[in-house]
Amino acid sequence: MILQALSAYYHRAELSPPGWELKPIPFYIVLAPDGSVVSIASRVDKDHPRGGQVLVPQSEIRSGKNAWAQPNLLWDHYGFVLGEQKRKPNGDVDPSDSPEKVSKQLAAFRNRVESLLLANPNSKGLAAVSKFYAEGEHQKVFIRTDAAEIFRIAGANMTFRLVDEVEPVIHEAWIQQYVVQTPQIDEDDETDEGDANFEGVCLVTGGLSKTARLHPKVNGVCAKPVALATANSRKAPSYSSYGKQQGYIFPVGDAAAFAYTTALNHLLARDSRQRIEVGDAATVFWSEQASKLESTVPDIFGDPPKDDPTRNAQAVNALFAALQRGTHGKSDLNERFHLLGLASNADRRISVRFYHCLTLTDLGVLIAQHFRDIELTRGRNDPQYPSLQRLLKSVCGPSEKHPDGDLSRIPNLGGAIVDAVFAGPDVPYPSLWLNAAVGRCRAEQAKKNLQGKPVPNVSYYRAAAIKACLNRQIRRANSSPSHPSPEKEFLPMLDPTNPSPAYRMGRLFAALEKIQEEASPGINATIRDRYYGAASSTPVAVFTTLLRLKNAHLKKLANGRGVWFEKLLADILGEVADFPRQLPLPDQGRFALGYYHQRQDFFAKKPVDTTPTPEGDPA
Repeated sequence: MILQALSAYYHRAELSPPGWELKPIPFYIVLAPDGSVVSIASRVDKDHPRGGQVLVPQSEIRSGKNAWAQPNLLWDHYGFVLGEQKRKPNGDVDPSDSPEKVSKQLAAFRNRVESLLLANPNSKGLAAVSKFYAEGEHQKVFIRTDAAEIFRIAGANMTFRLVDEVEPVIHEAWIQQYVVQTPQIDEDDETDEGDANFEGVCLVTGGLSKTARLHPKVNGVCAKPVALATANSRKAPSYSSYGKQQGYIFPVGDAAAFAYTTALNHLLARDSRQRIEVGDAATVFWSEQASKLESTVPDIFGDPPKDDPTRNAQAVNALFAALQRGTHGKSDLNERFHLLGLASNADRRISVRFYHCLTLTDLGVLIAQHFRDIELTRGRNDPQYPSLQRLLKSVCGPSEKHPDGDLSRIPNLGGAIVDAVFAGPDVPYPSLWLNAAVGRCRAEQAKKNLQGKPVPNVSYYRAAAIKACLNRQIRRANSSPSHPSPEKEFLPMLDPTNPSPAYRMGRLFAALEKIQEEASPGINATIRDRYYGAASSTPVAVFTTLLRLKNAHLKKLANGRGVWFEKLLADILGEVADFPRQLPLPDQGRFALGYYHQRQDFFAKKPVDTTPTPEGDPA
């Protein structure tokens, strides 16, 4: 189903023709007809930090110890083109690359140029490239340009252009015919000669076609390009089936393999508007027919750009308005929308985390439910629709490199959250999300910001994550026929009628902290800094002490204010029969949410009450 949907998208979107692909090429080596270097043309700019996209002959499928012998057709990274070792951004030689290796790469690239020239002697471009190497001009490239600019781009690709031409040499007419007629060759190919032209029923198209033994590689998921569908060779019998090996185990035609990998590489491109990244998972999405939603999903779930801070809110509101009208541009709301989540498995394999196929209507409903789940009363500077990335970072511990939250600390969480969003309105979010949010609330109880002021341990993002996790758990439990008594879902704002003891204890803790703050203005540390962790996990050990201390604080308040707080405490404690010895983790989440709601309610602007009040009692 996944490969069929990707193949269909390839044909619908009219992507690169067979044998070709779009690649970022940051540098053209501009040659005179005699092979001398005229200039090194940079194609890097703000919008294309790795160079503009160029249609190039498809990358060779490199594998095994002889990968150096497989240069691409008249384009490649500077190891093949110039015989230069890999460099780090600071210019130092990468120890993983050796002079012997790049020497072999350069020799293979030059040999391919010469063999092509023999077959196409009338090509001006090939003649110039051949002279470029024959005259040793390749050794002068870094003298004519700033080498640091090239080394700054890891694995920078290069190709050639004649000085009086607009298009690169790889766009000469003879290459188009060459690409169609020449199959890709793997130097480590150990397939029996009889299997080289193996034909079978393609699992994607259902037709009889030549089977791809190795599938083209996919970029943008693992550290290096790897194939989505792959199996080991006959050297590992456990990976063979009925005497077949590698791609012959799961027969996919050459044309279908090219189509689905080209579509996937297009969706995973760095500048793709059909990709979002949450944690370690990359999610791509596409519809059967062209839809505005294909390019607005990143705005719905992602962080807005600094120069347009309301972009994601506008995208969400536009989606809701379109669903209410029953249309989304020219799209049929019953058309299918595909979502595919991919992640790296130890940087050696691509792991399919999830796949969902939904109608546009169902997709809108699920997105709306997600935002209802995380909807929460907020401060002036908090976003209306927080991004998944911000929600995830808020529950990850900081590191020196990522002080706002290091996503690598919880590597599998991002994909699991996105999966739950699109799996159904009552599918629980991963319990790890709730565990992490509650844990960070306790761990950061004494954290200070750059101004030295205490940072709220139950922040807007963490409270939103806790509310979403709890409500989905409650919704799933309430739908079970065996559930004894349905629990009330949590509201975005303070709910004085919610009977949950843990929620009320969180409210109580917030009220006690507020009393302390008003009794001692400018206090550096409140009860939150010392007691929050214990109060949220072992209430009985803390609240008896805190309730005794609050009497001394109440005496410092104006009479009317003290009476108002006494009434509030009585109202909160009305549903709390006793303080338990311990609170399980879900109840610690309820505690945190009650604390957040009560704190926000203290600072919320109340409507003006025109009714008379007793003297000294705050209106």
